[in-house]
Amino acid sequence: MKVSELGEFGVIERLATLLAAHGHAAQNERLFAGIGDDAAVWLADGHALLATTDTMVAGVHFLPDKTAWADVGWKALAVNVSDIAAMGGRPELALVTLNLPAETDVESLDELYGGLADAAETMGVAIAGGDIVRADQFAISITVTGRGEFDNTGHPRLLRRSGAREGDVIAVTGALGGAAGGLLVLSGEAEETDTSRPLLARHLRPCPRVAAGLAAIEAGIRCGIDISDGLMADLGHVCVASRAGAVVWADKLPIDAAVSASFDDKQALSLAATGGEEYELLLTGPASAMGALAKQIDVPLRGIEYDPALSASYPVLARLEIQRMEALRRGAMPL
Repeated sequence: MKVSELGEFGVIERLATLLAAHGHAAQNERLFAGIGDDAAVWLADGHALLATTDTMVAGVHFLPDKTAWADVGWKALAVNVSDIAAMGGRPELALVTLNLPAETDVESLDELYGGLADAAETMGVAIAGGDIVRADQFAISITVTGRGEFDNTGHPRLLRRSGAREGDVIAVTGALGGAAGGLLVLSGEAEETDTSRPLLARHLRPCPRVAAGLAAIEAGIRCGIDISDGLMADLGHVCVASRAGAVVWADKLPIDAAVSASFDDKQALSLAATGGEEYELLLTGPASAMGALAKQIDVPLRGIEYDPALSASYPVLARLEIQRMEALRRGAMPL
């Protein structure tokens, strides 16, 4: 069997199973959360240490001939900071590893680190070093560590994929579809106009919702994930981890205004429902906690979950219903 036959999530599941078979988790009593959440959690003295890492490869994760080096630097840090935000943590430290072809222009490195430094200042992260290796293809890997607090019982206060409960409100921050729409504009698959041009920034310079994640913890919410693989895929991750099902309504999705103005209704809905690299937060929790959170954060928070009272007027997203059935087959109960 080839890696391509397993797919990304199949590979992750296989590696996690192999580690478990060797008793890896059992040997580390301080490892509170490992493979399966947005960041690993280590129980340090007095706080929860969060750690995450991500890689961007030229030609795979970004278009090198159409992406400014400063934007590559910004986004490489932002995607990692978003993982810390998705756990309700505070990002602190970053280590950077560069895979550099010998012919890389020094001026390009200057621009890369200019964008990286701008992102670090904006997101409150200290860049503490890293590594440089010679390679045939450019790639940048960043590891970010952060901090989560304990409650008064000594238990970490975090957002977990496994924290959804039956009856929870499902909500998302911000608007959806902008990053995916921006990629279509950047690649030339959609026309760049005054209307669609703002989508480029959504794709190239995402803004992790750190403040919203921290506020969600204070509001009493305990389930979250960032939308990196697309709303439907990431809600599916929550369903599997929480052994729950979910139904959301198409008409309740907060579609980015520039997406609605630049694409027809069907494509706009597709971008909002399945487009990745949004780095907004998907949260579930009690209605009272979600209402309190909406008043505390400076980005919109919109509920998207099933409401029986609206069943006659809102069309359901069929693929999410399929995901719900897949979760139910695993022994889950509806969310």
